[in-house]
Amino acid sequence: MTVLVWNLLLALVWAITTGSFTLTNLLIGFVIAYIVLGASWRDRGSRSYFSKAGQAAGFVVFFIWELTKANVRMAQYSLSPLSKLRPGVVAVPLEEMNEIELTVLANLITLTPGTLSLDVTEDRRTLYVHCMDVPSVDAVRREIKEGFERRVLEVMR
Repeated sequence: MTVLVWNLLLALVWAITTGSFTLTNLLIGFVIAYIVLGASWRDRGSRSYFSKAGQAAGFVVFFIWELTKANVRMAQYSLSPLSKLRPGVVAVPLEEMNEIELTVLANLITLTPGTLSLDVTEDRRTLYVHCMDVPSVDAVRREIKEGFERRVLEVMR
């Protein structure tokens, strides 16, 4: 059985023991089971589960932070004159990735206010992104490559 299945089973045991099957209680049970399994699991091959879960949690925090920053920028755009905005389409070169990784990346960019994934080349090496304000093309590329792309690949590989 995989570590994830054990983690889910222990979370379910937690819910049965406490008598509460709410989402919050199941999440608490999942976290407690994760900690217990991390401290006691002997199979070194399963260490990747524990590192991936940490990376996924870090990615969620990163995305919430990026979402907050983008919403603040959108509020600033709403309050400033439109003539100060420099919208544009930026071609972002991509690392080699499969369709699922590319879809996740494109959707995360689109979910961030002020940006929209437009298209990807047939060889999946370039993603075109529309931005409401492009002060520097290199800065936009760097932000996507070092932020979203790097973290998506870390979590999904």
